[in-house]
Parts: sequence; C-alpha cells; structure tokens
Amino acid sequence: MITLILPYPISSNRYWATRVIPRKPKPLAMTYVTDEAKQYKATVAAIARAAGIRQPHAGRVHLTIRLYPHRPQDWAKRARKDPYTWDDTVQCIDLGNCEKVLSDALNGVAWMDDKKHRRILQERMEPDEKGARVEVEIEFIAAAPSLLDGVAA
Repeated sequence: MITLILPYPISSNRYWATRVIPRKPKPLAMTYVTDEAKQYKATVAAIARAAGIRQPHAGRVHLTIRLYPHRPQDWAKRARKDPYTWDDTVQCIDLGNCEKVLSDALNGVAWMDDKKHRRILQERMEPDEKGARVEVEIEFIAAAPSLLDGVAA
C-alpha cells in the first residue's frame, strides 16, 4: 500500500472546460483539460514518483480517499457554537468531484485505467492545522486468475 498526501484537488469545473466551434450545419462542442488541470496533474505525478511509484499498475486497485478542506480562521468559534457538525459549514468540493479529479490525475501514473478500481472508500474529514489536502491510500491488488488458466486450448 502507498499513501500519497496531495494538494487539495481543483474543482472539476476548473479541471475541464468546453469550447464551442461554430460550423454548419451545427456547432461542435469540444471538452478539454485546462492549463490549471495540467499543472495539478504534473504536481500529483511528481509526488507519486517521489513516493516510489515508477510505473502504472495494470491490475485492480482499492482506494481510500480522505479529503481535508481548508480550516477557516473562525473555526474555533464555529466549533464552540456547533461542536458536532461545525465543519459542515466549511466550503469543500463534493467527494464525487474529488474522486473524479484524482482518478484522472493518477491515470497513467499510479494505475493504467480507473476502470480497474474495485473499491473506493471516500471520507470528508474535519479541517485541521495541516491545511487543505487529500490523502490517498492506494492498495494494488493482484489480478484474479482467469477461469481459463491451465485449460488446454
């Protein structure tokens, strides 16, 4: 298992953009990865390489994603007012958005294709003093043997 501590993911609204190309008989819409997304992907790839990931895993993958939003300056006041759910008032991207951006950023780096994800556990954490970030545990699972292994053709 490898644990990566990555920068807080950018929103998918800033990760992908669409441009419309006028043409006849109807316009063509093209979706592309933004420059900001390319920079995020490069940063994530560098952190993954520094953690020891040398090539993408071709087999199955289990992920645990812990999303830590930015802790606001008035967090202590919020916590006194509502000690159990104060962090619900903190601005944070949704977990689905986070997972999709991370999967795209780590595709071709930690794994070959996110179609191989077999289990994903996602959790939004309470903001802490370490700052906004996402912690990802990647467990590389060996591919299950084929039912045809050992059967003569």
